[in-house]
This record gives sequence, C-alpha cells and structure tokens, in this order.
Amino acid sequence: MAMKLPANIWIRRQQCPCGDWKCYIRYEGEDQASISGRLVKSETVPSQLSSESVFAPYVGQIFKSDEDAFEYYSNFARKNGFSIRKARSTESQNLGVYRRDFVCYRSGYNQPRKKANVEHPRERKSVRCGCDAKLYLTKEIVDGVSQWYVSQFSNVHNHELLEDDQVRLLPAYRKIQEADQERILLLSKAGFPVNRILKVLELEKGVQPGQLPFIEKDVRNFVRTCKKTVEENDALLNEKRENELLELLEICKAMAKRDTEFVFDYTRDENGKVENLSWAYGDPIHAYSVLGDVVSFDTSYRSLTYGLLLGVWFGMSNHGKAIIFGCVLLQEENSHSFSWALQKFVQFMRGKHPRTILTDIDSGLRDAISRELPNTKHVVCIWHILSKLSSWFLLPLGLHYADFKVQFDMLWHLENISDFEHQWDLLVAQFGLASDKHIALLYLYRASWPFSFIRSSFLARTLTADFFQSLETFLKRILGAQTCLQVFFEQVSNAAYSGSRAKEGMQYLHIKTGMPIEEHAQSTLTPYAFNVLQNEIVLSMQYVATEMGNGSYLLQHYKKMDVERLVSWTQDDEQVHCACKEFDHSGILCRHSIRVLAVKNYFKLPDKYFLLRWRLQNSLGTIDDAHSQGRSEACAQVFHSLAATLLTESLISQERFNYVHRELSGLLEHVRTMPVVDEFSLNRTTVNEFNDP
Repeated sequence: MAMKLPANIWIRRQQCPCGDWKCYIRYEGEDQASISGRLVKSETVPSQLSSESVFAPYVGQIFKSDEDAFEYYSNFARKNGFSIRKARSTESQNLGVYRRDFVCYRSGYNQPRKKANVEHPRERKSVRCGCDAKLYLTKEIVDGVSQWYVSQFSNVHNHELLEDDQVRLLPAYRKIQEADQERILLLSKAGFPVNRILKVLELEKGVQPGQLPFIEKDVRNFVRTCKKTVEENDALLNEKRENELLELLEICKAMAKRDTEFVFDYTRDENGKVENLSWAYGDPIHAYSVLGDVVSFDTSYRSLTYGLLLGVWFGMSNHGKAIIFGCVLLQEENSHSFSWALQKFVQFMRGKHPRTILTDIDSGLRDAISRELPNTKHVVCIWHILSKLSSWFLLPLGLHYADFKVQFDMLWHLENISDFEHQWDLLVAQFGLASDKHIALLYLYRASWPFSFIRSSFLARTLTADFFQSLETFLKRILGAQTCLQVFFEQVSNAAYSGSRAKEGMQYLHIKTGMPIEEHAQSTLTPYAFNVLQNEIVLSMQYVATEMGNGSYLLQHYKKMDVERLVSWTQDDEQVHCACKEFDHSGILCRHSIRVLAVKNYFKLPDKYFLLRWRLQNSLGTIDDAHSQGRSEACAQVFHSLAATLLTESLISQERFNYVHRELSGLLEHVRTMPVVDEFSLNRTTVNEFNDP
C-alpha cells in the first residue's frame, strides 16, 4: 500500500480513560463527523449489501459505463452465491475499448505452472472448473453519447452456488475498508499480533467472531505489505517532527527577545532531541493575577502526524470571554509529563496556584494535579463526560439508552450528595450496569463532576454550556487547518494577545427594575456580569421572604417554581449566605440573597459581593470601560426621553401612529445596514446637541 507523508492533522484523543486498550471514544454529533472527515473516508456499506432488489441482467440492457455494468453484475452475483472477474477486453482506434467480458470466478481452467526447483513444491488447488456463466458488453455511440449494452448473458453454472454466510468469504468480497486499515496499522505498530487485532476489531464493531468482512489471512497480508512502507513513513515523520519542534523552539527564543514578558521552557530526551515544549504570553500572565482563580486545562487534541499531545490553558475574562494563558506540547500522555506541564504553568504564572482547575477524565492528569496543585479543587468538566456517554452506553443499553441519558442528566444536576448517592444506586440497578467499567469509572471520579459535589467550588461560570462551546469552537478553528507547527503557533499567539484584550460586545444594558441595587451594580460590573446579576435581581422580586429568627429567612417562590431556600444574614459584617451557594459557585449573588438585602433596605450591595474579577475597574487597567459605560448611559437617557415624547405624540391619532411606525421601521432598517465600528464613542457635545430643544 503506497503511503504519502501526511500534513499535520489534529484529532481528538480517542483512547478511553477507562484504561482498557480495546476501548476508544467516538464523539457525538459534528465532533465525530469532523474527525472522520479529516482522517478517513466514510466506511460506506457496499452497494451489494443494499436491500434493493437486483434483477438478473438481460440482453439489450443499457448502462452508462462499463464500470456501472460491472457493479450491477457483481451485486447480482453476490446475492446469487458467486463472484465475478474481468476477462477479455477488445479495443479499436476509433472507439477505444468497445467490448468487455465479465465471467464467473470459476470460469476457464487453471493453466499448469512451471514447478519451482524445490524438493516439496506446494500444490495449490484451483477453483476454476470451466463455468460458462458470463456477461458480455458492447459499446455503441448514440447521438454522440457512448453507452454500453449487454450483448450476451448466461447464468448457467456447472458448480454449486454458495450460501450468504459463505459467499462473503470469497476474495472478491473480502475488503478491508480504509478506516479499518488505519486501525489495523495503529494496533500493529503497538505490537498487537494479527489474531488479537481481529478480536479488537470484532469488539469495537460489536460483531460475532468470524463475522468481519475480511479474514485473518487478509489482515496478515495487509500488515506484511505495509510493514516496510510504514517503517519508512515513521522515519520520515520522526524527522519532520524533530525539525518542526526545533524550528518552533527557535521561534520561541526569537519571540522572547522581542517580548520580554513571553516565557517558555522545554525538555530534551536521552538523545538530545526536543521532547516537551511549553509557553505563555505576557498579557495573559498579567490577566492571570486577577482572573487565574479558575483555569481550564484542555487536553482534547493531539497531532496524529507527530504524536504530540496539545494542552491549552484557558481562563474566563471579566467580560465572559475565553483567555489563553498558555500552551504545552507533550510527547507522552502520562503522569510524569503532566506534572512537568503543571510545574511550568505555575512557574510561568509567577507561583500562583488556581483555586479550581477543570479537565477531562484522565488518571495520569488527576495524579499530577494531586501532587503539583494539592490545594486546588479538581473538577472534571461535565460536558466532556456527556460527550462520551454514547460511546460508553449506547451499545450495551440499546433502545434504553435514551431513557438512561434523561435520567443521567437529572442525576448530575442534583444538589444534595445523599440524593445523588441514592439515585445513582437506583440508576445502576435499573439499567443493569453494576459490572460496567465506565459506570465504575464515573463513580470513582464522583467527587469531581456531579453538581452536588462541586456546588461549593468556585467556577466563575466556566461550566456554562456557552463557555464550553466557545472553547470547542476556538479549538476547531485553530486546529482545523492541516498546518505546520509554526503556523499553529502564530494562530495561538494572535488569539492569546487579542483574547486578553477582548471586551463584551454589548456596551449598555438598560435598567429593568429601577431598584437602586440594580443601578449601583450597573456602574460597577462589566456588562457580562451585570447581565447575569440583573437577571437575578429581576427574579428576586418573585420570592416571599419569611423571617425565621436569628437573622435567617425562608425564601419561597410565589408560584412554587423553585425549592425553598434558607438565607442567613449577619448585620455586623453584612454577611449574607444562601443555601443554594450560587455566590460560592459563580461569584455573583443569587436572587434569594438579593431579596433578603432588599427586605433589609439595602440600596446597594456590599462591596464584598462585587468580586474584582467581575468589575469594570480592576488591576488590569480597564478604566476606559467606565468612561464607555458613562457615555452609553448618557446616550440611553437621550433616546429614552425622545422615545417617551414620540410615543405620547403618536398615540393622539391613528394617522400619527401609522406615520411614526412607518418612519421608525425604515430608520431601523437603515441603521442595521450601517457599518459597525470597534469602539463606540459619543462626546458630550453631541449629547448636548440632542438635548437642545
């Protein structure tokens, strides 16, 4: 099999974290589709296995091409217990090939071969027995278009036709699809013998032993044929990887000279070659001093070409945007490599440990975190777990999988640990999963992913679906192109520097309740954080607060749409604490606490409940945001005044209302087509002009 040196392709890590070498992950939805689209062609079901009826060919039957005719005859042959082969072809100067002969695989007789000069030559029994079944094609030109018609057809065999379970073993139908070729080569390179490779493929495809579309002999021949080519290809890839890592190292050195705050480090293997490489950028390092309370270490992707694991350190800005703190490329996926990566990250971030770190399930990474970050809460991102559920449970549960997924979704949202433990036992018993290795894996990590276990851990809204999807989109964008490591480095660098300066798109959010608490929060928080808090303020008005004594209040939704919450309040230190623990979890005060503070006649929230990471003004120097907010408020006041006057005047008559509605609709369409600029500015002079009568 001829193999060309591939471009650098990034793929999701497919080895299952359960540690079973037979188990690997197929991701749900477009993730898996994008992987299969980049790696291998879709493994299509052969057309001869189609459920459509294939009728016997007949003399005069027309085909657009000889290949169409061969496929049709091959489909017919398989359904009738034999296979075919191409025999004679005839050509002329005017028409080219104008005749094709297709015959039964047992047509003709085997010609005697000259025996090799060995003591015991191997006698091979021929399957040919002079069968006369055949289909002859002739080419003709009709209205300038060539077509093929059946000139002769015979379906008379002089041998026994095979049953379906036998005909599939004929050489013509034993095909190793490209996807299986990739898997066979991977397992062979890992040292798996051929018989074990077959067992792995049978387990992965969920078929009975001996039911693969190829046999052990085919796999053995394929591996033997590819072995030399694979070895040559591996040597080229190793050389290419070494060269690109050296070039990337030189780029890091050059950048460190240009940007004194850019940092990097690397290790070499026993042969002196670059093994691991890690780097971080100046602006994100400064941002980490305020926003490094929660980091997400994404290790979802690895380079298929170079065998390098990519780790990306993400954080969330005060505007809710993703920030890239740094990256690492690792040769090995083990605890030692992950420990080195964690050590370098903490060193780059000037010794500050995050309060919480989010990762995928990985035993080596878990062990490294427990050693290097002993005081950091390790959280397994629930979205990584949900993406693996179909690979783990779809096959064993079958039609019950949909019900399992619904119950699992309810399970991980539970707030009480004892409720989780009870419902977990019921779930395992209901679906018969007591001996399932993946259920055991999830239960082993239960302190890291169910909401009931992590609700007191600070996560700064990094577990929201929107934020996780933004990380997925970002990684797909920079890893989608089959580019070299240098281009990849440039893409990440651009994203890191631009991301650390990114601001929330919406510059102004109007007041909804008129409460002084809301107005004060608007002037203090970024639009992203204020939008979240504003929603809590609005919802707080739907709760009844009943004083229970000792500064405690029982909060009840007026329509019973939420569970009862107990809120404690201490006057001396202005401390408010809710049983929902939303502030502990996100750093934004919950609706229940806000309701109690409103009852206590608070006109603004205590400063302690405006975390530095969510403020407009923090040590990152985003002072201009406050000016922008002020300009936006002035602009909003002008428009609110105009809109109120316009509404009053337009309601005097139907004619006035129709005119205002028509003109405003046209104005809105015109504004929407105007170009959008990055910075919205409106000086005081312009505002005053609007205010003038």
